[in-house]
Amino acid sequence: MNPLLQQLQSLFGTEGKALRALMAPLAVIMILAMMVLPLPAFALDLLFTFNIAMALMVMMVAAYMIRPLDFAAFPTVILLTTLLRLSLNVASTRVVLMEGHTGPGAAGKVIESFGHFLIGGNFAVGLIVFAVLVVINFIVVTKGAERIAEVGARFTLDAMPGKQMAIDADLNAGLIDEKDAKRRRQEVGDEAEFFGSMDGASKFVRGDAIAGLLILFINIIGGFVIGVAQHDLSASEAANSYILLAVGDALVAQIPALLISVAAAMVVSRVGKEQDVGSQIAAQVFNSPRSLAITAGVIGSLGLIPGMPNLVFITIASALGYAAWWMKERDRKAKEQDPVRPAEAAQANPEATWDDLQPVDTLGLEVGYRLITLVDKARQGDLLGRIKGVRKKFAQDVGFLPPPVHIRDNLELKPSAYRITLRGAVVGEGEAFPGMLLAINPGAASTNLIGTRTVDPAFGLPAVWIEERQREAAQMGGFTVVDCSTVVATHLSHLMQLHAAKLLGRVETQQLVEHVTKLAPKLIEDVVPKMVGIATLQKVLQLLLEEGVHIRDMRSIVECLAEHSATVTDPSELARRIRIHLAPSIVQQIYGPTKELDVIALEPDLERLVTQALNSPHGAVLDPGVADTLARSAAESAKRQEDLGVPACLLVPDMIRAPMARLLKRAAPRMRVLGHSEIPETHSIRIGSVIGAQA
Repeated sequence: MNPLLQQLQSLFGTEGKALRALMAPLAVIMILAMMVLPLPAFALDLLFTFNIAMALMVMMVAAYMIRPLDFAAFPTVILLTTLLRLSLNVASTRVVLMEGHTGPGAAGKVIESFGHFLIGGNFAVGLIVFAVLVVINFIVVTKGAERIAEVGARFTLDAMPGKQMAIDADLNAGLIDEKDAKRRRQEVGDEAEFFGSMDGASKFVRGDAIAGLLILFINIIGGFVIGVAQHDLSASEAANSYILLAVGDALVAQIPALLISVAAAMVVSRVGKEQDVGSQIAAQVFNSPRSLAITAGVIGSLGLIPGMPNLVFITIASALGYAAWWMKERDRKAKEQDPVRPAEAAQANPEATWDDLQPVDTLGLEVGYRLITLVDKARQGDLLGRIKGVRKKFAQDVGFLPPPVHIRDNLELKPSAYRITLRGAVVGEGEAFPGMLLAINPGAASTNLIGTRTVDPAFGLPAVWIEERQREAAQMGGFTVVDCSTVVATHLSHLMQLHAAKLLGRVETQQLVEHVTKLAPKLIEDVVPKMVGIATLQKVLQLLLEEGVHIRDMRSIVECLAEHSATVTDPSELARRIRIHLAPSIVQQIYGPTKELDVIALEPDLERLVTQALNSPHGAVLDPGVADTLARSAAESAKRQEDLGVPACLLVPDMIRAPMARLLKRAAPRMRVLGHSEIPETHSIRIGSVIGAQA
């Protein structure tokens, strides 16, 4: 017995899925076959009854669903039920026209019952009832549902970018993981597809109502002609037989159509995702004692007017008045049984708490509403992917993982503007125009392009916003052409490089230590935090990053700290010794693999003057005029070096390297300052430019 059960379970488990997958195509084939193959009267009775039951079941599902996506198959169900009704109309039309002369039961008991019991055998009454049902279905229910579906589809599509941004913001903030974000993105996409499908499926319902009306008139005219011309019936006999059958057939099909139309209207008119329709109506319409009491008073007053049906009005007014009194007593008893506690009363007007304090984003990107498309994947926006790539590239180049970039829209910005913030402070701004390209002039391009003149926000180079059709001409003219997302991502990457030291907080330092611990656990255990605390390590790393020194080689940095931390505690001195330890990688970072270093030097007299001023026993005192001249001359020399395609690097004695780097940081931000001891023995030096004192 057990092996047999196992075989049955495996059979229904594997083949059952295949059978369920075949249900839809088989149903369509059977429905279409009904239009071609003649059906007996009993088969028509079964199918008409099934059609009514199916319509009732669909309406019940629509009434009890919580969210529209709970009935995601509804557009397809509308299509199949519409095809089923139309196929039954075709099949019944064939039977009515061929066998209608034999009597009212020619097309089955269901049509006969609708023709006799519902309309009393009077086809004129049947026509009027059918016309009323068509007006209700076509003019009222279907028209309204169609409009709601159209507006719902439009609003859902318009809201997609904001929903995607909210999901990505929660993901970047760490509120959800990648699995939850994927699920929520799928829900947003499914919701948009559902409302779009409902917008089109509502046309099925509308067309079904029109088809029912046309089929009725075809059956009436065709049946009357066949009865009189082919079966020699009198006009009255043909009318009683064929028209009565046609009306009964139309009513049998129109009632399920009305149920499906009501179900469609209930689906698209759903508001809220917490209760079904019945619970919502009960809670929001019949849960107000005041409304019920006022209604009872008005109905009771009408019932006292002479000539009115007093008994009916007074009965309804009494029922409503009792319901209002009962609800009021229920609310009063609930308040007495559950008095408001002092703590709960205080929560009604709560005090300010630490939860009200919103943290400031370490790294933020605010965009105008036109740039929302850049972060909307449904519109091929790839900025989120670019930002992920920027963070990954930063981690690979600089040596630590930067904090997530929190993206939000800001209506105070210009529509095409964006703003980059660091710990709440604005560090960069720019404009980007979706659908256009930025042609950047690296210096040698001379072609005149048609577009909006601007400046590259990352590096300050002259640029032009152009249309897509000018891309090839701009590239041939020597311009570097990038799209909107690349402009924003490049600007963000550049600012992250400039402010790398500020991005390395205590949290990032601790995470970096934990990461290195996996690679060299014994080394980290001996040095951090036994010999060097986290705070000191963070300060040392920040000093290195401030001067553009990457900290990828954390093992060498920690080894150097282990060597010198016993005798040196000053973070600045530790950073200086680490620079000497990392000299080969620092030089390679600036010059690449070349062995001959083209450097900028100070004129000897100026070098002695600066050395004496910056190393004075009374403190560093450099004449402001000399400092200004030195800064301007350094900026000019840096520009000459860069124009020659050579890195701008100033070589000075070790004792003044750090103060010179701080002095020239604003005047020549791209100039690097090296000390003599930071030049590896394997490299040679060539002085390409000399800064002389001209005061």
